[in-house]
Amino acid sequence: MKALVYHGPGQRAWEEVPKPTVKDPADAVVRVTAVTICGTDLHILKGDVPEVEPGRILGHEAVGVVEEVGASVTGLKPGDRVLISCITTCGRCQYCRTGSYGQCLGGGGWILGHLVDGVQAEYVRVPFADTSTHLLPDDVSDAAAVVLADILPTAYEVGVLNGTVKPADTVVIVGAGPIGLAAIQTAQLYSPSHIIAVDLAASRLDAAKQFGADITASTAEEAERIVKELTGGLGADVAIEAVGVPDTFELCAKLVRPGGHVANVGVHGKPATLHLESLWIRNVTITTGLVDTVSTPTLLRMVEAGRIDGERFITHRFALNEMEQAYEVFENAGDTGALKVVLQA
Repeated sequence: MKALVYHGPGQRAWEEVPKPTVKDPADAVVRVTAVTICGTDLHILKGDVPEVEPGRILGHEAVGVVEEVGASVTGLKPGDRVLISCITTCGRCQYCRTGSYGQCLGGGGWILGHLVDGVQAEYVRVPFADTSTHLLPDDVSDAAAVVLADILPTAYEVGVLNGTVKPADTVVIVGAGPIGLAAIQTAQLYSPSHIIAVDLAASRLDAAKQFGADITASTAEEAERIVKELTGGLGADVAIEAVGVPDTFELCAKLVRPGGHVANVGVHGKPATLHLESLWIRNVTITTGLVDTVSTPTLLRMVEAGRIDGERFITHRFALNEMEQAYEVFENAGDTGALKVVLQA
């Protein structure tokens, strides 16, 4: 089969590799019908995630059709159409039994495209298939479903829920890429009074307005001024970091009010300065997190009901064998206007 293989920082190739097989009774082999690229894949290619070894197939967001199942798989059968979650869960360990699937101790967590071969391929082996996939309704398209693998649950759980967004809050979201836009969309479920989006790219700020941000800012100085004016100088109730670089985290810490919440969602490859000399007295809560995907069934029902439009995130479409072109478009989002790309078989 063909797959997108990581060969070290800055090196990747769409190349021939062995087709996966069932290795464990809990496995399923899935034929990929739709897949997308994540900002985390770009972090890997920059060398920000050293655990990813050369030779690894990348990707952790896909939809497909089950081709083969292991002997212990009871909830799936060949021919089933499934969403493959970005988080694999054994379902048995201490963390999985409390819904903290991202911290799975039984061989799960974020492993696809990280510690085991991922989904940017024609076929993928999915460990713990019963608990790491979701059966898809016929009326939810592959393109709408694929955003449920990662960006929607990540933004919702790690940004909106961890940030404890409440009615009438002023919420600032730094970074209007796919995660930031998903945070804008799902924050609206809690009726904040204002959603402010901050990004350098005009195209992404335009998208932020379309997704529900009522105010945008293109610089840190503009963001500080807007937040100050809207809140009488207090600061934002919730600041969601959706980029993963030191400057954006530090900006969130500046924008949040005393007693407020900074919810870090971005994947960081470098240290950021934590200004405890000013934060210690302000009762600020800072949370970080890897998504657990415990919200995926709820979000899937909302997509099925038309309450969330998953396809709205998709700006560019490719055939599966156009992986290199898709990466080029996604990497140069500032020029191409790419939000989420989808590749379909």
